Amino acid sequence: MQNEIRQDKIIGSRRFSNYFWAFFLLVGGLGFLLAGISSYFKVNLLPFTNTTELVFIPQGLVMMFYGALSLGISIYTLLTIILDIGSGYNEYNRIENLVKVVRKGFPGKNREILLTYSLSNVRAIGIKITEGLNPTRSIYLCLKDERNIPLTPVQEPTAISNLEEEATDLAKFLDLRLENL
Repeated sequence: MQNEIRQDKIIGSRRFSNYFWAFFLLVGGLGFLLAGISSYFKVNLLPFTNTTELVFIPQGLVMMFYGALSLGISIYTLLTIILDIGSGYNEYNRIENLVKVVRKGFPGKNREILLTYSLSNVRAIGIKITEGLNPTRSIYLCLKDERNIPLTPVQEPTAISNLEEEATDLAKFLDLRLENL
């Protein structure tokens, strides 16, 4: 029974890089916002520098704008971390002849995203590797109606050998062919 069902966990937004950027943007945003407020009230709110000498218009105003923008992005990133957006699992069930792709979305009607496909509708397991400025290395579920469903999460590119090994194992498990996209 255990050999007939395979479940791969997907890490969502709770990755080190998201924690790093949320913290970095929060601290930077607070610094910029406090610098702008300091220039307006002529009171030094930052202990490590004197920002009271900044002219409020335009420097202080721009600093406040960038600070507020940075704080907004950091709060959004923190919310995606708290809600664990994008996490879930892929389940491959040879007993029921199904592939289930389950992910967490944003709160609301579609908080839990469930995609179910019959193995009879699956044509192959596909690998897509693109190099360059924004490299991607992904495994796809290729359906007979020409749709490609991504199975790997958005992340830093993994080693090509690891990706190929994972795709090969999955193709062998599902008794499907492997193709390059």
